[in-house]
Amino acid sequence: MKLITFYIDLLRDGAKTLSRNKLRSLLTLLGICIGIGAVICVVAIGQAGSVQIQQQLQNLGDNFVWIEAGGRAVNGVRTGTRGTSSLTLADAEAIKNQIGLIKAVSPNVDSNAQLIYQNHNWQTHYRGVGPEWFEIKRWPAQQGAIFSQEDVDRAANVCVLGSTVRDQLFGAEDPVGKTINIKGIPFRVTGVLQSRGTSITGQDQDDTLVMPYTTAMKKVMGQPWLDDVLCSARSFDVIKQAGAEASELLRERHKLRPGEDDDFNIRNPEDQIQAQLDASRTFSVFLICVGSVSLLVGGIGIMNVMLVSVTERTREIGVRMAVGATEGDVQFQFLAESVLLSLMGGAVGVLVGLFGSIGLGRSLQWPLQVSPEAVMTAAVFSIAVGIFFGYYPARKASLLDPIEALRFE
Repeated sequence: MKLITFYIDLLRDGAKTLSRNKLRSLLTLLGICIGIGAVICVVAIGQAGSVQIQQQLQNLGDNFVWIEAGGRAVNGVRTGTRGTSSLTLADAEAIKNQIGLIKAVSPNVDSNAQLIYQNHNWQTHYRGVGPEWFEIKRWPAQQGAIFSQEDVDRAANVCVLGSTVRDQLFGAEDPVGKTINIKGIPFRVTGVLQSRGTSITGQDQDDTLVMPYTTAMKKVMGQPWLDDVLCSARSFDVIKQAGAEASELLRERHKLRPGEDDDFNIRNPEDQIQAQLDASRTFSVFLICVGSVSLLVGGIGIMNVMLVSVTERTREIGVRMAVGATEGDVQFQFLAESVLLSLMGGAVGVLVGLFGSIGLGRSLQWPLQVSPEAVMTAAVFSIAVGIFFGYYPARKASLLDPIEALRFE
């Protein structure tokens, strides 16, 4: 109890001393304030960016393996992506049945079409897939239901809308059970997908329509080959291996000789997003380091002020020592003032960081949240800066010779 009272008295005396030079104390804690506020804002921005990128990674699909029709060299000229018609339903079946690392497979064909409902119309991107596609892409329906394997088997005229398409064609009207027209063919709407917003490339993911691949291939597009085979690996760790095994199988099925180019592409979009996530983390660390420079400057400011204070109060120190104060008492007194300055700057910095994060979140339309860990770290840093940069002046004050200090003018 006596120890607690001792520290309270030290802080009270330190506050009185600092209040004698209000402007100097205010300018000193500004560096700490700016540093703490900057670090909190940067941590909040970094966390929000990481959450968004991780959400994009999640939206890619369930351990996503993407096999795309590739291009071939024709008389020395590359036909480009999807320039071949060699990717077939039989390939998709073989991948599903022969590669144990893959748990789900969906054929995919896609193109653009004009959709019509009564007096409304909308141009969108549509895709023909199997029911497994919704599981692979982790994309359930928020209204109605997805189509079934039976719908695929009989090439039924059914479809599931993205929320953007629903809004453009139906507005506030419930689209489930309604009929829309796609290239002169009537389609019954069975459901609406959950909204996902924009992708990492800025595209509206909800501006889409999904139908059975058999319906798309036979009735809408009139093509017997696939644009893609979309797969789900059994775990994240085997995605690359599953892709490699799929590549070997397809080369064998397409009778490609050693050294001959693939007529398909194994895409790894998660690599790009993971790279962006790593870059975001690196950038956050860089910004934290920049914010830490402000803390360093603030700490140096505290040291300068405390050194000036030691010089100005030399006679006071001599009087205290003459009446019985120990070196430890003097040292604790100046350390208390230094820590108090740093804590005050840290407290204001936390407020600046909180309001700054809220302002940035609203301007960027990001869900910025300040974690309690960031605030606790800021408090610990404030104390650490006060002790580190206040120790030398406090030590210098405690080592003063009482007689020489009393003679100081």
